[in-house]
Amino acid sequence: MKLKGIIWLIVFIVAISGCQKKDSVKAETPETIPVKVEIVELKDIYKTLEYAGTIKAEEEAVVYPKVSGKIIEKVKEDGSIVEKKDILFYIDRDEVGLKFEKAPVESPLAGVVGRIYVDIGANVTPQTSLALIVYMDKVNIDLDIPEKYISQVLIGQNADIRVDAYDEKFKGVVTKISPVLDTDTRSAPLEITVDNGKHLLKSGMFARVSLIIGESKSVPVILKESIMGKVPNMYVYTIEGNKASLKNVKLGIREDGYFEVIDGIKEGDRVVIMGQQRLKDGAIVKMEQGQ
Repeated sequence: MKLKGIIWLIVFIVAISGCQKKDSVKAETPETIPVKVEIVELKDIYKTLEYAGTIKAEEEAVVYPKVSGKIIEKVKEDGSIVEKKDILFYIDRDEVGLKFEKAPVESPLAGVVGRIYVDIGANVTPQTSLALIVYMDKVNIDLDIPEKYISQVLIGQNADIRVDAYDEKFKGVVTKISPVLDTDTRSAPLEITVDNGKHLLKSGMFARVSLIIGESKSVPVILKESIMGKVPNMYVYTIEGNKASLKNVKLGIREDGYFEVIDGIKEGDRVVIMGQQRLKDGAIVKMEQGQ
């Protein structure tokens, strides 16, 4: 082989060798994966049954007149506060031969005038509905609980109540549980009572009820978005230094978007909530803390 050809061969071999070394160095540089994390905190978490029901006043009474005649005076209006036996109307009795004497119509219970059904001048009989009186200091919600949950529900058990009208939770308690199940639905009727001293909850409102059947106090919780795998092999990634660490977890109560962690995670751990699909144990990461 001529000298010139030998020289070119040497140059080519050196060049290829250099590229391979560069490629090798490049391949050995680990990828940095961006992730978002959330620091584990201790919280109270509750196991609940979710239901919907209608609010009704603890006591309601429709008022009827005792005599026939014409309404000649309305003493109370919708929303009026009344005591038992307060006068609501006066009636001009429609009875021939009787001396004129207006007949009073009284409230059968203390509460609020929920509705007036008649106007002055209306002719009424003992079958005519005149008004609705409601006792609103407490309200009730009736629910039907499936048979499988009966053993987990007790008198005095707490419930959270939400209605569309207010951005707040109201507290209720179970006050009645039927000892007999409905044979068609295999469920037991129960009643939840809610204190309503401010009369914010109105009879007829639609309510969403969370009946608390279990709770864990001051336990580590994690977002459902952080959890990977399937039961019983559930796991998350935590970040230690700048590396991902795979942790098997045992989960407990779920509430909204959070899970109780029974084992595998502790307070203060940084758990990956976004980007974990690209991770493996020991992967290098760049962290961003979640909101």
